[in-house]
Amino acid sequence: MPRPRTGPPRRPRLLKSTERSPRPLTVAITGGIGAGKSEALQAFARRGTPAMSSDEVVHRLLREDGEVKSALADRFGSEVIGGEGADRAALARLVFTDRAELIWLEELLHPKVVREYHAWRDELAKRPEPPRVAVMEVPLLYETGGEGRFDAVLVITAAPGVREQRRPVSDERAMRLIPDEEKARRADYVYSNEGSLDELDAFVADLLERLG
Repeated sequence: MPRPRTGPPRRPRLLKSTERSPRPLTVAITGGIGAGKSEALQAFARRGTPAMSSDEVVHRLLREDGEVKSALADRFGSEVIGGEGADRAALARLVFTDRAELIWLEELLHPKVVREYHAWRDELAKRPEPPRVAVMEVPLLYETGGEGRFDAVLVITAAPGVREQRRPVSDERAMRLIPDEEKARRADYVYSNEGSLDELDAFVADLLERLG
């Protein structure tokens, strides 16, 4: 069952059917590395909920956006750009050990990701039958102060040992992440993702019913 946040309330205003806005109620999915955010996003998508991944948007920008590739080449040299766009592995080595470079990269990409999110949300609202709910996976939601763009926040958690088995985290990356406990305190809903996919699907079904 969805667990409400325990911190100061920032509850989404769930509209009655008679006052429903054409804009879908937007939910951000966030949480620690290896918690299962992408699995949760896929669980929403399996139920027909429009779903967007900010990581996928970033990957596409690094592959296709001419302005991004030009800025990266100017900053780091043309060797970081290949036939498939920016070399993400090379970029990771450059920015995750240098906070100033990481901040620069985020400032380059973040406004573009936000614009794509707004365009996607607006496109959904213009459909003949707009969806009730739309979800977006945003790994650094709280770290970038992005929670205000969404009607509700769902934090996916898992025990540190479980997350480490799923995806080891470098010390450099871990140092800049807000602890899961703080994310859970600030969230509207929290799910501990240590069970089966069926349990995750059941949670998502219940949450969609609550949000509807």
